[in-house]
Amino acid sequence: MKAYIQLLQEEPVLKRLSFVQLISYFGAWFSNVAIYTLLIHLDVSAEVVAFVAMLNFLAGVIQAPFSGPVIDRFRAKELMLFLIFVEIFSTAALIFVSEVSDLNLLYILILVKMAAASFYFTTEMSLLPKILDGEKLQRANELHSIIWSLSYTLGMAISGFVVYLLGIKVAFLLDALMFVCAFFLLYDLKFKDEILHIKENFFVMMKDTFSYLKSNPKALHLMLIHSFVGLTAFDALVALMVDRYYASIIATSLALGLLHSMRAVGLVIGPIVLGKWINNKRLLYVFIGQGMAIWLWAYLMDNFYLSLLASVVVGFFTTTLWSYSYTLLQKNIDKEYYGRIVAYNDMLFLSVAAFTSYMIGYLAEKSFSLQNIAFLMGLGFIIGAIYYNFILKSEKINDI
Repeated sequence: MKAYIQLLQEEPVLKRLSFVQLISYFGAWFSNVAIYTLLIHLDVSAEVVAFVAMLNFLAGVIQAPFSGPVIDRFRAKELMLFLIFVEIFSTAALIFVSEVSDLNLLYILILVKMAAASFYFTTEMSLLPKILDGEKLQRANELHSIIWSLSYTLGMAISGFVVYLLGIKVAFLLDALMFVCAFFLLYDLKFKDEILHIKENFFVMMKDTFSYLKSNPKALHLMLIHSFVGLTAFDALVALMVDRYYASIIATSLALGLLHSMRAVGLVIGPIVLGKWINNKRLLYVFIGQGMAIWLWAYLMDNFYLSLLASVVVGFFTTTLWSYSYTLLQKNIDKEYYGRIVAYNDMLFLSVAAFTSYMIGYLAEKSFSLQNIAFLMGLGFIIGAIYYNFILKSEKINDI
């Protein structure tokens, strides 16, 4: 933890960006518990719950092919301010969703809100290697992933208590207010923001990116490796667990909040413990650890209190897996392709997350037990370990 504090003290721009990131990412996921609580109260099917979870990630997939060329052409600060502005209004508009007949409006707002959030994320991840290098970049990515993971789960955790105490609509309005705060914090931040002055049009840039990936297969391999983290898209699974196992024990919003908060504990502890230990070869064991943690969770799933403890173990490996695989990609691509490669990398990651979310609902409707669904998700990481071991032997991967 001292290394992260020292980095923030040495890099004031990163410090402000991280604070804005914490608020904006927190806000991006704060509405989710309110949304899932609303869906459960409306008594929708498991497929609808999974579809909503999928939309959170599908939005990023849709905009990813276009975000890369935009990022490489325009100033990051201007883009980030615009994207936060979009999130303010799409979040506030969620107060108009209250009945089953409003589901189409909900779908549209989630797509817009999460597309903007994903675009913001890609923009910032493309900015970091322009202002930092070497170990500082690795630490910044770890810090970034801690904040993202913490915001992702803790945002939903705190939202659970807010929904329980103040109601669904108040949670939506508080979420929009957080984005307003993030907007003004970013507005007066000054930093060097290089524009590459690329003259090619978007389609030529997209074609050039594919040519680059074809001539640099290790970049594509590393993108695929990072996409395995998308298998940790547990939103729909957690919502179904609460509805099926815990609704008779504790209020829906509180159960959602507690499960996500316990996972957040693991997400924060993991990189602190593993940060100095992890390297290219040891990433293999993190994959295996993630898979086995999910299997433990599956085994303990029907017991609420043991499931809370297992959630910590599940989160323990995720942040390191996410941040290290991301940094590996950044270290193994050329600077002029940062925006586009990062965008396509996010598209792959979000595609896996969207597919995972959809399959949770689909398999649940086909009478698969939630334990068996979790077992399949854990198996995916064992397959990822085998694939990563193949890459280590077949490609020359630069060390961080």
